[in-house]
Amino acid sequence: MSAHTHAAVDTAAVESADPCCAAPLPVLGRDVTVPLVTGGEVTYAALDYAASAPALQRVWDDVAAYAPYYGSVHRGAGYLSQLSTDLFENSRATVAEFLDCRPADQVVFTRSTTDSLNLLAAALPADCQVFVFETEHHASLLPWQDARVTYLNAPRTPQQAVATLERALADRKPHGPALVCVTGASNVTGELWPVKELAAAAHAHGARIVLDAAQLAPHHPVSVQDLDVDWIAFSGHKLYAPFGSGVLAGRADWLQDAEPYLAGGGASRTVARRADGGVDVEWHTTAARHEAGSPNVIGVYSIASACKALTEAGFDALVARERHLIATVREGLAEVPEVKVLSLFGDDAPRVGVISFVVEGWNSSHFAAALSAEYGIGVRDGLFCAHPLVRTLLGSDPQTQGECGAPEAAPGERSLNAIRVSFGAGTPDEHVERFVGAVKELVRDGAQWKYRTEDGRCVPDRG
Repeated sequence: MSAHTHAAVDTAAVESADPCCAAPLPVLGRDVTVPLVTGGEVTYAALDYAASAPALQRVWDDVAAYAPYYGSVHRGAGYLSQLSTDLFENSRATVAEFLDCRPADQVVFTRSTTDSLNLLAAALPADCQVFVFETEHHASLLPWQDARVTYLNAPRTPQQAVATLERALADRKPHGPALVCVTGASNVTGELWPVKELAAAAHAHGARIVLDAAQLAPHHPVSVQDLDVDWIAFSGHKLYAPFGSGVLAGRADWLQDAEPYLAGGGASRTVARRADGGVDVEWHTTAARHEAGSPNVIGVYSIASACKALTEAGFDALVARERHLIATVREGLAEVPEVKVLSLFGDDAPRVGVISFVVEGWNSSHFAAALSAEYGIGVRDGLFCAHPLVRTLLGSDPQTQGECGAPEAAPGERSLNAIRVSFGAGTPDEHVERFVGAVKELVRDGAQWKYRTEDGRCVPDRG
C-alpha cells in the first residue's frame, strides 16, 4: 500500500455546470433510517454539523484502506512502522498546504480545537495579555485563565469589532506581548468575522492573533498567509474526519520556547542521568515537542484525507451550494412570524451553514425534541458552549416552558436556550426542505406527541 493511496473521488457527482446544483459530497450514514414516535421510519436528516460533521465517505475509505498497515510512528525499523511514519509526516505536509502555511510554520497535531488552544495558552510568554470577545465558543474563551485576559463586549458590526479591538490594544498597560483570539465563523450565528482586518489591527499594535477555524475550515478555504494570522486551530471532527485529532498550525517561536505541553516519549530528544541522581532532558524543537506519546495516526491521516477531498471537490462549488442551502432555510424561516433568527451583524452578513433561532410559544428543548421524534431531524438546542453570546442574543426574550423545561439555569438567572440547525458539504436539499416544512407544521399544528423532561433532556413520553 502506498502512503498516498485513497479512494477515487467522482468529481462528476460533486460538480455540475451550475455549482448551486452540485451534488452533496458522500458522507457516512447518509442512508441511515430512524424510527418516528408516530410510527414508521425515515432517513435521518443530520443537521447538527456545527457540533460534529459526519465522516466523508472518502475519509472512511482512506482510513479503512490504511488500517491493516497501521504501525508505530517514528523510530520503528519494521515496514509498517516506516510506512505509518511516512503517512503521518505526509499528513502534516498536506495540512500545511491546505492552510497555506508559511514555510517556517509548524503544524502540531492535537486532540481538538480545545486542545490546540490550551496548548497555545500554555506556551504564552511571561506577562502576555490576551484579548478575546465574549462571543467566542468556550474553547476560545476559557483556556487563558492563567494569563491577564480582557474580555471584549459583543460587537454589532464587523467594523465595531475592529474598532473595539484597536482601542483595547492601544490602551493596554504595560505595552508588552499580547494575543488576540477570534473565531472565523460563529458557532451560534454562522456569521463570518473580519479576521483579516482584526489581524491587521493586532499586528499594528504589536500583538499576535490566533484564529479558531473550527467552524470556518469545513465551509471556506482558509489561508494563513492571506489572513495574516499567527496561528490557526481546528478539529477533525468538524472537518468530516471524526477520529479524535485536531491541529494547531502557525509560528514556531512561542511553541519552541515553551515547556512541552505533555512530558514524555516523542517530545524528548535525549534523556540522561546526572551525577547528582537527577535527569537531564533535551526536548525537540520541532512540532514533536508538543506531541508526546504515541500519536493518533488514523486521526491525523483522516484530517489529511478530508483536506484533500475538500480541495479536490473545489471550495467554489461547495460554497455556492451551501449558500443555496442557507437561502432555503433562511427564506423558509422568514415565512414563520413566530420564528426569531439570532444574529450579531444583521441579515446581510456573510455566513456559513449555521443558524440559531427561537420560536415564540415554544421552549427550544421541546421544539428540538419534536423535530427529532416526529420528523427524524437532528438539530441542537441549548447554549452551544457559547453561553455569554447566546445570553446576549436572547436578552430578555421569554422562553415558554411548554411540556419540557429548558436546561437548568444558575441560581438567580433565567433559563434560556435556543435551537441551532447546521449543515455542510454532505447535506442534501431534502434535509433542509424537510426541516423548513417541519418547523412550519409544528408552529401551525403543534406537536403530535406528549413530551417530558428526563435527566435534563426533553424526550417523548412513552408512558
